[in-house]
Amino acid sequence: MKQFLIGSKITLLIVSAGLLLVSCNKEDDEDTPVHVTTPYHIHVPSNLPVLEIPVYNPTTVEGVILGRMLYYDSLLHPVKMHACASCHLQDHGFTTPGTNVIPHINLGFSKNFLWDGHLQGSLEDAMRFEVRTFFGTNVNAIQNHSVYPELFRKAFGSTEVNHQRIEYALAQFLRTLISGNSKFDKFIRHEVNLTPQEMLGFQIFNTEQGDCFHCHSLSLMTDGQMHNIGLDSVFSGANAGLYNYTGNPADLGKFKSPSLRNVALRDRFMHDGRFTTLEQVIMHYNVDVKLSPSLDPIMTKPGKEFGLELSPVEVQAVKAFLLTLTDSTFITDPRFSSPF
Repeated sequence: MKQFLIGSKITLLIVSAGLLLVSCNKEDDEDTPVHVTTPYHIHVPSNLPVLEIPVYNPTTVEGVILGRMLYYDSLLHPVKMHACASCHLQDHGFTTPGTNVIPHINLGFSKNFLWDGHLQGSLEDAMRFEVRTFFGTNVNAIQNHSVYPELFRKAFGSTEVNHQRIEYALAQFLRTLISGNSKFDKFIRHEVNLTPQEMLGFQIFNTEQGDCFHCHSLSLMTDGQMHNIGLDSVFSGANAGLYNYTGNPADLGKFKSPSLRNVALRDRFMHDGRFTTLEQVIMHYNVDVKLSPSLDPIMTKPGKEFGLELSPVEVQAVKAFLLTLTDSTFITDPRFSSPF
């Protein structure tokens, strides 16, 4: 009987201690604030595709604020020499005059990154390359900053700064950089009309006569894929393109089709910047396509030896159409400008 009473008392003490522990944990949980972020609605114009956002990195107001600051801050560079925005200027469509820098336009829709296409995946994967390989970002410099730890807490729930969180914040901001309000976009949405010359250029662009639409689809103005467009007939070094990473002869001279949005704001064209005017670009397709075994089949035209063979009037019409792709709201939107 005595042993039973002692055992009962021990059991009661254990149960009581357990209840006290549960009670303490419950109080601790109640004292710990729940991390709450504000969903950020990205407006995608109706004539653009659906924007896929990964569940592991939802777009939030707090994340976009942090990503925008990091994008414009040279602290991303180990010795503060450059920021992302150093090479991607908003008023030039997020590219740089005098260079062949791929513009940061509608990258959230892309699966292939960089001219030679060796970087593939999500925008988060692209930012991993930028932060860890291209910049070589020093996490401690951001961790010891007077402002950033609190911004990381608001965006991700704690003040810890690491490479992944930097990459996720940059990806969130870059997804908001959507261009879809050019004159041509408004034409597609039946808001404005094109001039007769612009309409002729559009018809050439969007039919077999010009065959531009295969690589530059009308929504994003790129198919995001890799093509050999006949710039060269012999390939070596960087001009070998995707071949340098696959070793497949069929990939010789293949480079990513860039978006033609805001193309009139650029003064360097092609992967190596060899052309400096839109006229030169059009004339390449018109009369200077070079044959090679890996040439994209869409670059060959029955009965035409060197290209499209458009008339001077048609060449100017294509240029006029390309000018309708300039999105003035995109290059002046304060949401995309420097926060500093």
